[in-house]
Amino acid sequence: MRGGFYAAVAVRGFRRYATYRTATLAGVFTNTVFGFIIAYSYEALWGQRPHLGGYTEAQALTYVWIGQALLQTMALMAGGFEEELAERIRSGDIAVDLYRPADLQGWWLSADLGRACFHLLGRGVAPMVCGALVFELALPTNPVTWLLFLVSVTLGVVVSFAIRFLVALSSFWLLDGAGVSQVVFLAGLFFSGMLLPLTVFPGWLGVLARALPWSAMLQVPADVLLGRHEGTGALLALAFQAGWAAALLLTGRALQAVAARRVVVQGG
Repeated sequence: MRGGFYAAVAVRGFRRYATYRTATLAGVFTNTVFGFIIAYSYEALWGQRPHLGGYTEAQALTYVWIGQALLQTMALMAGGFEEELAERIRSGDIAVDLYRPADLQGWWLSADLGRACFHLLGRGVAPMVCGALVFELALPTNPVTWLLFLVSVTLGVVVSFAIRFLVALSSFWLLDGAGVSQVVFLAGLFFSGMLLPLTVFPGWLGVLARALPWSAMLQVPADVLLGRHEGTGALLALAFQAGWAAALLLTGRALQAVAARRVVVQGG
């Protein structure tokens, strides 16, 4: 019964974003345009530095379009639930949420999974198809690889949610959480691999970037789809994502418990 409730919340989250058709079309156009700009930049870069970061040119171009497909799916540009939750905390409406029989974290996670599913289908597939029509992409033919990719994407969304949930909860103690949100947003763009694959980063910076949770949002799913993680390596990559997801969710649950005891809400 409880599982069916959260599934219904996820479906509601999917339908909520599906209603914004004009915004979705605009997003597809934007992702496609930026995909072409970045792809041509990568072509020039890999033309001068073949196999940079361990990628062939075809793999690098595929990485670009995976990034565009996952940009909104992982909410790397923000725009997810966190702003709404933070506002409910500041307004005092969160007090009502905490008294509801539904778990606060479970509710927002379910809704965010629905949002992510819509954006993967609504804003992810079309840009990828456009990229494949123009560039030679290194897309796998093995259905198992695609299945592992979908599992990896799901785990990446959970990691993304857990980070943004922590950011939203900071509003219990901060008058304005915009500063924290901006820092996390910039860190997400840089350490997820959206600007450049993390394998390009030199020395200790590359090691650190690949160890941080943001790498679970793009770098790991992209490498799974590109076949850079196979067999045991793929399982270890998924375990890395699952480990960060569990650690961050537990941290969020602990912080939520502390906040619920204090109930320090702006304005009431």
